This record gives sequence, C-alpha cells and structure tokens, in this order.
Amino acid sequence: MKKTALYDKHVSLGAKIVPFAGFEMPVQYSGVTEEHFAVREKAGIFDVSHMGQFFVEGPGARELLQWVTTNNVDALENGKAQYSCLPNENGGIVDDLIVYKMEDDKYFVVVNASNIDKDWDHISKHNTFGAKMTNASDEMSLLAIQGPKATEILQKLTDTPLSDIPYYHFTVGSVAGVSDVIISNTGYTGSGGFEIYFKNESAEKLWDAIVEAGKEEGIIPCGLAARDTLRLEKGFCLYGNDIDDTTSPIEAGLGWITKFDKDFVSKETFAKQKEEGVTRKLVGFELTDKGVPRHDYPVVDAEGNVIGKVTSGTQSPMKKIGLGLAYVDKPHFKLGSEIFIQVRNKNIPAKVVKAPFV
Repeated sequence: MKKTALYDKHVSLGAKIVPFAGFEMPVQYSGVTEEHFAVREKAGIFDVSHMGQFFVEGPGARELLQWVTTNNVDALENGKAQYSCLPNENGGIVDDLIVYKMEDDKYFVVVNASNIDKDWDHISKHNTFGAKMTNASDEMSLLAIQGPKATEILQKLTDTPLSDIPYYHFTVGSVAGVSDVIISNTGYTGSGGFEIYFKNESAEKLWDAIVEAGKEEGIIPCGLAARDTLRLEKGFCLYGNDIDDTTSPIEAGLGWITKFDKDFVSKETFAKQKEEGVTRKLVGFELTDKGVPRHDYPVVDAEGNVIGKVTSGTQSPMKKIGLGLAYVDKPHFKLGSEIFIQVRNKNIPAKVVKAPFV
C-alpha cells in the first residue's frame, strides 16, 4: 500500500486508517458527523494527496485533451479549471477529472487515485498529437481546505488575494512561505474553499500552518468518510460508484460536460443517446420512511420488480434522512416518481428528487 507524505501526521492525530485506492488513508478522526458539520459550518482540512496529477504540454496538448475529454478545452483561458470526463471507446467513462489551463500549451490534469495508471495508459494511447506528458502523481501532495471559513483561514497564509479567484479558477502563489503552490477554488464538498497542490516535502509544513491558522475559526482534520457524506448531499458523482466504464455521461446526468461542438472519443454514441433518450438514468432519491440506503441495494417498483440499483447512499447528517443516487429504468426516473429501495428485504418507499439534496 502507498502512503501519502502526511501518513505519520494522520497516525499521530489518532485517525482511523483504511486501505483506499491503493493508499493507507484516514477515514475519520473525531467522527463523521462532527467532521461533516465542521465543513458545512466552519472549516475542515482533508489530505487528498492520493489523487493523480499529470502535466500535458507542448503544441499537441490542446488537441490531445480535446480528443480524450468530453468538455470543450477551448473554453479554458489561462488560470481556469474545467470539470470533465474521459470517455472510453465503448461509450463508458474511464474517469472523471479536472483540467487546469496553466498557460498556452500547458495543462495540469487531476485524476482519481484508483485510476492513475488506467488514465495514463488511456491518454497515452490516444497521444498521436506529440504532446509531452509527465506523471507527477508521486511527487505532489494535495490539501483541500473546505467550508465557509476556508478562505478567511487560508488568506492569513498568503498574499494572493483569494477573493479575486472565482469558482473553478486558480493561480500559482506562495502559501505559508512555500512557493509555487497551485491555489485552486475547487472542492468536492459543496461548502466552498480551496485545494492546494505542492511538492511532497512541504506537506507537513503546510498542514501544520493551516491547522494553526484556522484554530480560531474551528478548523478540524477530516477523513474520507465525511468527504463522502458531504459530496453525496450535493449529488456529486464518485467514480467506481456512480460512474464507471459501463455508464455514459448522458445516463449519469453529465450532459452539461459533454460538448458536441468538437470531436472526441465516443461522440457519436453520446449524440445518439442525447437525441433518442436513454433507458436508464442516474437520479437522486430521498427515503420517505426510516432506513439507510447503501451501494448496490436494489431499487424496485410498487409491484416489487427490480428497476435499478443504488450507487451511493447514506443517512444525511444535514437532513437526517436516508438519501442517495441510483440508476433507475425508464419511466421511473422522472422527478417525483415513487420508487422503493430494498433495505434488508424490506421495500422502503422513496421519491425521485433533484440533486443537490442540501
């Protein structure tokens, strides 16, 4: 198992460590609910250094990324980031990712930890454009400072005016005396904040500086479990659960990152799905009775026929109800439809709703 540069720090803080995507990662510190509410109301700090980072540069970089991603790279200007996905040749999703435009002919691509090698191989296979690719995943660390107080905390440590960085934009600056830090107004919690990328050797220094700077505001370390409940309340997809090699962006509700004004892998398949409609869709649902939905639980209709399955589910800390995401067959995926989630052989009634849940 791999370890992030902050592994010893997590152990010393008493984090519960679990294997995740080939890494030993902190799943929780003080408890999921406490960490969840810290991010919604104050601030939390996450070590997400297991994520992968590639640099794609040179005259062929734009053409390569245009071809392998669904979103339109031409919409990026320097200092802007874009959520996108890598489609495979069979109309599925290799991974979802963020593309950052550093400068003309230089891009920074952030991918999921479990897919680093797979993504690298996939992009390399399509690199007939002569782009220079560098896999910097093992050299870089990533901290997410999330929550309504995150900007205020991070601002104490940098001269970069953070309020000047719009959502899904970034800059390169100095944080707590560490230079060349990518400071990005992105995150996976829906509570605002920043993600910072830097060399591994600065990891402990930056972690300690941020925790110290945020003491007054109540920042606490958070693990993967709270990250999951936070993203789920906002209806954000998790690769391996809600999207994978067998799901299309159109089925997954990611039509908004699938741009047909350019050529890309599997474009014709997705265009046909958009035009003709799909037979299943990823929908949000809320239980109308007590129960906690979990990954892979069957979704059934009033007669008990299986019409789908839960991809992500939890007891929402904010709403205090069971909710989640599920692929549901037509016509049951319409908003307001009554469906049932099989929880331990009981069919719990639920309603199809629009995400985000909070």
